[in-house]
Amino acid sequence: MARRCSLTRKGVLTGNNVSHANNKTRRRFLPNLQSRRLFSETLGETVRVRIAASTLRTVEKRGGLDGFLLLTTATSLPSDLARLKQRIVEAKAKTAS
Repeated sequence: MARRCSLTRKGVLTGNNVSHANNKTRRRFLPNLQSRRLFSETLGETVRVRIAASTLRTVEKRGGLDGFLLLTTATSLPSDLARLKQRIVEAKAKTAS
């Protein structure tokens, strides 16, 4: 499984460990990925995602999964979450009319 956040596409970064003697060795900075089930209030169902902890805070700040997806462009989302966003938009349009 890829070490990448499914919502923000945050992934592995590389850099150097620098010792006190200024020796440099390569290292990897891994994102803090968590497997979570997020609830879509519009659809009334849960969605399993593997997201970074920082992304989870952003999702909560934007008003849950529905709010996050509606404020994110569909081109920056993976295909399965873009389809979920489209379902949410259609469900909101149906309830508004």
